[in-house]
Amino acid sequence: MEKENSPPPITPPPPAAGGAHTAAPAPRGRVLVILLACFLTVLIILVCFNLVTRSRARAELDRETAENLTPTVSVIQPKRTATQLKLELPGNITAFEEAPIYARVSGYLKEWYTDIGTHVIAGQKLAEIDTPELDQEIIQAAAAVAQARANYEIARISAERWQDLRKSDSVSQQDTDVRVATMHAEEANVQAAEANLQRLKEMAKFKTLTAPFPGIITVRTMDSGTLITAGSSREIFRLARIDPLRVYVSLPQAYSQTVQTNDEAAVTFTELPGQKFNGTVDRTAGAIDPISRTLLVEILVANHDGKLFPGAHAMVQIKLSNPEKPVVVPVNTLLFRNDQGMQVGVVDARGVVRLVDVTVGRDYGATLEIVHGLSETDNVILNPSDSLEAGGHVQISQSETNTAKAAHE
Repeated sequence: MEKENSPPPITPPPPAAGGAHTAAPAPRGRVLVILLACFLTVLIILVCFNLVTRSRARAELDRETAENLTPTVSVIQPKRTATQLKLELPGNITAFEEAPIYARVSGYLKEWYTDIGTHVIAGQKLAEIDTPELDQEIIQAAAAVAQARANYEIARISAERWQDLRKSDSVSQQDTDVRVATMHAEEANVQAAEANLQRLKEMAKFKTLTAPFPGIITVRTMDSGTLITAGSSREIFRLARIDPLRVYVSLPQAYSQTVQTNDEAAVTFTELPGQKFNGTVDRTAGAIDPISRTLLVEILVANHDGKLFPGAHAMVQIKLSNPEKPVVVPVNTLLFRNDQGMQVGVVDARGVVRLVDVTVGRDYGATLEIVHGLSETDNVILNPSDSLEAGGHVQISQSETNTAKAAHE
């Protein structure tokens, strides 16, 4: 019974074909070799990466050190001025014509017909003067003329008779010549009396004051009944022609060669914001004022509606021709050195500094014209230091340069 319950015997598998046995698994030593090779490879990569990183860091440090040793500057390129310059200057407004009206005869102001603000035309009656003394002088002068003519007639008749008597030797030649001379003297007296009468009549025309030109009455100083003395310095009226108006501007000497007749100008007033009144240059003084070093310029402005008043202050913008078109740079680019004169620092493409001698033209305050020495492509150094020397190396700060360009424009 025990034999029947025992497991069957284990039979070994049959041998493979050809009599060969199955291959055994790879040994653990080979796996370790592979792992060691991978570790060494990673280690070598890390060492190489560390060396490259340190080399780059050293190069960056050397570059930054070199940059820190090289001065950093801001540069700006000169800007070419426009073909026309717009110059704004203060101006004085005056009437085109202005005249005080005085009395030429003595008397009393009988009546006035115009007051301040009255627009008058040429020849219009302004006032009338009562002249009783002048009227009597005219009557007296007329009587003197009649008397002189009567005396001349007597002298003429006497001279003609004596000339007839002289033909028969009834009178002497001397007496005849005396009579003829007396006639000529009386004739001269007639002419003098007539001239005096004509003078008084011409004076009588001044009893009526009239406007010498069209304009507006700006001053009236007397009322009816006021005593008037001929030749006194007290004016009765003041007449001003306000269309057109004259605007006088003192142009700096630096612009004296650019202003020309018929140049355009615009006049503005603080009391008239947003309004411009166009005018043209009519003439210049043709000489520089030795005290102010300015050229007096006269501008004509139309005033048909009478909106502008003589005597006012205005700002005048003149458009001046500028054929040379020099370049303009800020004032903080100049170098002043006693031994070298006026210079600016220029940086080339390699960062090398070059000191350039310049000739300054007009001064605009914050900027200056450079008429010789610079071009539009030059990189001019802003705020150059006193230690700046030609041949030195600098680097350009882009951010500050862009800011300077925006301010310059």
